[in-house]
Amino acid sequence: MKIEKTIEENHEAKLVVEVEPEKLDAFKRRAARKISERGKIAGFRPGKAPYHMVVQNYGEQAIVEQAIDFFIDAEYSNILKEADVNPGATGSLESIESLDPPKLHFRVPLAPEVDLGDVQALRLPYEWSAPDQSEVDKAVEDLRQMYASTANVERESQVGDYVLVDVKSEFTELTRTGFAAFIRKDERDTEWPYNGFANELVGLKPGDTKTIKHTFAEDHELDVLKRKEAEMEVTVKTVRAVTLPELDDEFAKMVGAGETIDALREAVAKDVENRSKSDYDDKYFVDLIEKIKEGATFKYHQHSLEHEGEHVLDDLSQRLSQQNMDLDTYFKLRNTTREEFIETEVKPVAKKRFERSLILDEVVRTEKLEVDNAALDAEFNQTLSTLQMQGMDLNKVRGGKKGQQQLAQAIAMESANRVLTRRALDVLKSIATGEYKTTEQAKADMVSEGGIAEGEEQAPEAEAANPESETGEAS
Repeated sequence: MKIEKTIEENHEAKLVVEVEPEKLDAFKRRAARKISERGKIAGFRPGKAPYHMVVQNYGEQAIVEQAIDFFIDAEYSNILKEADVNPGATGSLESIESLDPPKLHFRVPLAPEVDLGDVQALRLPYEWSAPDQSEVDKAVEDLRQMYASTANVERESQVGDYVLVDVKSEFTELTRTGFAAFIRKDERDTEWPYNGFANELVGLKPGDTKTIKHTFAEDHELDVLKRKEAEMEVTVKTVRAVTLPELDDEFAKMVGAGETIDALREAVAKDVENRSKSDYDDKYFVDLIEKIKEGATFKYHQHSLEHEGEHVLDDLSQRLSQQNMDLDTYFKLRNTTREEFIETEVKPVAKKRFERSLILDEVVRTEKLEVDNAALDAEFNQTLSTLQMQGMDLNKVRGGKKGQQQLAQAIAMESANRVLTRRALDVLKSIATGEYKTTEQAKADMVSEGGIAEGEEQAPEAEAANPESETGEAS
């Protein structure tokens, strides 16, 4: 075969493949036999009619089309290998230029590529500090609220009350039925749907309705609400006054966080610190990835972005299904069309997720990061435990043992991806803070510190430990 390769600006390879006539003739005769097996030619048993009789009954064009299919099935992978093409998706036969000699035109989307640039020059200080005592005190008060007793009251709501409301909005993310809002003295970053919402309810009594308008910040956690002005119709169903439990050893036992109030405070302080660090890390790594993007060069075919967009829509569809809503209904509530929603909201999210995954995958590749059995087992068990706490009964998984095996494989793959993502982010953080060490240096440090015996072999990798590009993790 003779192959001419052209790499086009849309990250697609155009291949012009000239096939030896003898090779195509062999596929044509195979195609003729196949056609004669499926059809009926008078005087011949199926598959036994001579070539010229098949041509006479079905035409040369039918044979050529079938022969081309056979040729592509047999030779396509060899064509890509000979042309040194790394495909990102299935290619397509664009045209047949001629049959004498046979010359075929293919278009093949290329696998995504990323050049991170001078990533070693990246700097972003990591400045997390442990929360102060006031944050712990707030968390303890939250626990008291969780175990408080409440009673319906027929009066206007005030600070310290729970208010049960229905919220209607054009945004499904803001539509709630029976949402319990707690009116605090101070605003909280975790308040739904924005800080200060509950205080808008002060003075309302059961049966009252209020229209609230709010413009969401650019850094809102939900992309669909960023910089959007939303109108919410809030109807108060009930107002409940709160009686808080005493803060003593009996309360600590009731919560289950120890036998004494001091043990409870210690457990709460640890939880507050962990959540504070997790929240800081989330924002830190978002900022870090954005800084890397500024110096990175991405090359990918539109097909890759469209594929990621399908994942974004699938994620939205699953969230909507939990609210007994489908995408078509959602588009109507948003007063938009599927095409407009994909263009204005899905594509930006898909692009952000996809480029993030390319960056992390490249770090995994260049740093030769791996998933050891211990880390995979720990992540797998934690994920499984979380699913069981959420009510999943593994004995009731569809498909019996086969279904359980498939679920276990999916969890293992997801667990491996999460481990690799964290390790890739740790590498980037070490670079940004000037503490970078190569994988070999890190292993050498572990040997010197007694972490791994020198010469000791690592446990074999789990098959699920391949990094995959997918949204949310190192994808």
